[in-house]
Amino acid sequence: MDLYWESTGEGEPVLLVMGLGMNATGWWRTVPVLAERFRVIAFDNRGVGRSPRPPGPYAVAQMADDAARVLTAAGAGSAHVYGISLGGMIAQQIALRHPGRVRSLVLGATTPGGPQAVPAVPDVSDFLRLRERMPAEFAVWASVPVNYGPETRRTGGDRIAADIAQRLRFPVEREFYAAQLAAALNHDVHARLGEIRAPALVVHGTEDVLVPPGNGELLARGIPGAELRLYEGAGHLYFTDDPRIDVAIRDWLSARTSPGPSGPPPR
Repeated sequence: MDLYWESTGEGEPVLLVMGLGMNATGWWRTVPVLAERFRVIAFDNRGVGRSPRPPGPYAVAQMADDAARVLTAAGAGSAHVYGISLGGMIAQQIALRHPGRVRSLVLGATTPGGPQAVPAVPDVSDFLRLRERMPAEFAVWASVPVNYGPETRRTGGDRIAADIAQRLRFPVEREFYAAQLAAALNHDVHARLGEIRAPALVVHGTEDVLVPPGNGELLARGIPGAELRLYEGAGHLYFTDDPRIDVAIRDWLSARTSPGPSGPPPR
């Protein structure tokens, strides 16, 4: 299955993996910042955007294999991998299933899953299931309280509206939102975090009600040598709440560039 992908900039490749129900347009703030120093590869996961829509439910491991095929299609043997939310779950599985293809790992607003994970409060968990039945435009506006920090909701309405305009370019259909949600709900790699060998940065907003920040702490404790950065006041879509986070991630990735090849792996 060929997924839609696009490439911006030059340099070592960075693969961006987006979260639940969103597609590559969700990275519209991040891509220009990273592309100042990197070749940025963004793609639409199965079920959303411009990619195929096979029947669900999906599995995170399956979506990680999809992402590895995107790297191959883009001619990148390995890349820095940056995933947010469900995309961070996919990134964990890329690092476990395709370790030779991961130069470094950025895990944003995500969780290792499983019984050790810190759950959202019941109202938020219930909302995720209710969202499956909402029309796309209603759903993205209804999601604002779980996606953004309190200050952005008070004073950043223009930034929220700009995000939503991007998301509604390719709205997710309810069936495929549910297929991706099934993948997220069944994700559990907590016991395998110690197998991840890539340098890792864990990023989380302190006001994330969708994936509480305790999950970032679990990831940072479980992945050898991982660095944890908590951003005060930021919510789930922290790059809208605080654009300086994109710059900080770019600088962290820049410190981990290497002279190694970025082309296809040897046959």
